[in-house]
Amino acid sequence: MVISTARLLQHMAWANQKVYQAVQSLPDESLESFIVNPEWTAKQILKHITSAAGWYLYCLEGKSLQEIRRPSNMSDVANLAKILAGLDSEIIKSGNLDDEMLTISYKGESEKNLRSTIISQTVHHATEHRAQLIGALEFKGYKPINLDDIDLWAFESAFPKLT
Repeated sequence: MVISTARLLQHMAWANQKVYQAVQSLPDESLESFIVNPEWTAKQILKHITSAAGWYLYCLEGKSLQEIRRPSNMSDVANLAKILAGLDSEIIKSGNLDDEMLTISYKGESEKNLRSTIISQTVHHATEHRAQLIGALEFKGYKPINLDDIDLWAFESAFPKLT
């Protein structure tokens, strides 16, 4: 069997949902949590992860970008989770396509990237910001989820079959 990006993308989508669900168990004021830079609050990171997924889908398929708002309460976080689930689902489908050089045009500028580069960055970006989010929450005393509970080993335990 050929190794593909499907498993990594499926893990990313699963981990994203686990984190967004865990955050929803916290009080609304936890969304103001940050470590050093007050511009990178938990609510900003949640918005950023979601809007970035839209950006990567735009880069991969030219899908329209939608405006994503920062959540102000846990109901908003639940709505972001739904949006992110849809975006991640579309990104997973894009991961089944052949690798090729894509031209990304935005605001009058163009650049070229391999599909595999965009997909790799998508996974890396979500991972780093999930860790940033949990770090910000933990720094302020909230413990929504242990990052080891959403690693690839945990994913494989939850979904042992090749999908």
